[in-house]
Amino acid sequence: MQRSTERILTTHVGSLPRPPDLLEMINAKEEGRAFDLSRYRARVKNAVREAVEKQAAAGIDISADKGTPVLATADGLVERVPNKGARVRAVSAEEAVAITECRMVLEALCAAKAAARATDKQIAGLRELGDRLRRCVTDGDPLKYSEANQELHRAVRLISGQAVAVTLLDRLNAQLVRHQFQLALRTGRPGQSLGEHLAIIDAIARHDPDAADKATRQHLTSVIKALREAGQRSRTPTS
Repeated sequence: MQRSTERILTTHVGSLPRPPDLLEMINAKEEGRAFDLSRYRARVKNAVREAVEKQAAAGIDISADKGTPVLATADGLVERVPNKGARVRAVSAEEAVAITECRMVLEALCAAKAAARATDKQIAGLRELGDRLRRCVTDGDPLKYSEANQELHRAVRLISGQAVAVTLLDRLNAQLVRHQFQLALRTGRPGQSLGEHLAIIDAIARHDPDAADKATRQHLTSVIKALREAGQRSRTPTS
């Protein structure tokens, strides 16, 4: 087991936390009761991703000291370290930019499709998320803003109905969680991105695919610029 007297390297030793719904599936499997195998496998994968994303956002170095999560490794969330187990993989600013460039194409596709098929109820839900974003900026709460931001993007993806793009974006975004968290804490960043998010919501509400595509690309171009600026600052030597 790797040890440190200076940092909290990991949250626990052993299996990753298991949500209640996953535990119920595991119990059914072990007791020989009927269960949905495809749903079980999908939930295992999502539970691993959720746990490792939270660890990465908190700055944890090692995802688990026992039993490297194979699915998380495959998704690029953790990396194997010979004779030491696994640790949350560090994503450089340059790689974060490259990932976001790929994400921009897929997010724009989802936004355009969402604009073409969104129902009144779904649009109302997006409007509510927009109101939450406004309140977070007014209250000066970047952490809640970050949560609402992620919920908005997730909602747009689900409305789009583009299952392949959603799966790809889940994997891309999982690798960006630490950079997204750090950007959310930058002074003035929530206020800057608020208008960009509201433009996406407005375009979808107007059922304008071209405008939704354009607004999403403008937003993620802004994110890429912020990532590059953050990378440059981290490389600038201090006196």
